[in-house]
Amino acid sequence: MGEDARAGGVAVVGEWHQTGLTDPDGIHVSFAESNVSSEADSSKRSGVDQGDIVVTGRKGRPDDPLAGVNAKAFEATQTIDRALVGPVALAYKRVLPPPVRSGLRNFLYNLHEPNVFVNYLLQLKPGKAVETLGRFALNSTLGVGGLVDVAKRRPFKLPRRPNGFADTFGFYGIKNGPFLYLPLIGPTTLRDFAGGMLDRFVLPVAVGSPFNQLAFSVPVGVLSTLDHRAEFDDQLHVLHDGVADPYATSRDFYLRRRQQEIDHIRGKAIQSPPTPPADATAHVDAEQTPAAQALVAPGDRDRHTTKMGDGA
Repeated sequence: MGEDARAGGVAVVGEWHQTGLTDPDGIHVSFAESNVSSEADSSKRSGVDQGDIVVTGRKGRPDDPLAGVNAKAFEATQTIDRALVGPVALAYKRVLPPPVRSGLRNFLYNLHEPNVFVNYLLQLKPGKAVETLGRFALNSTLGVGGLVDVAKRRPFKLPRRPNGFADTFGFYGIKNGPFLYLPLIGPTTLRDFAGGMLDRFVLPVAVGSPFNQLAFSVPVGVLSTLDHRAEFDDQLHVLHDGVADPYATSRDFYLRRRQQEIDHIRGKAIQSPPTPPADATAHVDAEQTPAAQALVAPGDRDRHTTKMGDGA
């Protein structure tokens, strides 16, 4: 676009910025008034007369080319969360005693261990693969089907190490691809979405029944969603409440955290986990701000809560 295009008293200024999303449609409209110095200066540089309408386009971030669609999906998901998912998850948290919730969470984690095992093999890390297999065997037997995490205790002391196909893709250098915010799923990228789909096929393909039956997978999926939403309620409030652009904050936090998780798996030093901007935590009590430990798709929690410091 040229420096200045005029039609019927409207000036369109070809000024593109690599900045965060401020409008889903990527367009900012303002009036060139003499009492606004920045607009006045811009008007002088572009040859725009006083009173003309200045339309400034904002070029989308390279990692978020679908920002407009994503932002709308984010808004729709938040509406559903406020009306349904959030209240049900908090009721789940209030009704079930902590030991019961902990047991169910351990059960969900244990279901993911075969997938972790496979991906450590793919990443050529046989030591961690063997430890993961040991965790799965111990928790599935002594831990009553995974309800109790006996493997992390003495004398075994085998820590849980989340892993998945998205991490393996990142380990071998596959880039994120475009950022996606999918309704009812949440933040992801093309790479992470593809990896998450493969994660879901490991048990159904390798074992079959009951993991390939809707009567099993649907209740497990609902339970995982409710447990995740209840567990990270405070963190989500920190990232969404009181910030100028909740969508951009969520996106940036997700991308930073995923990059740190990939760096960790590749053996790179991790400086510190990402934290939300200062204005996002200003209104939160001190005991809540160890928040922002995870902003993840409900079904993909295991992949996105990697412990920093497990070693490569």
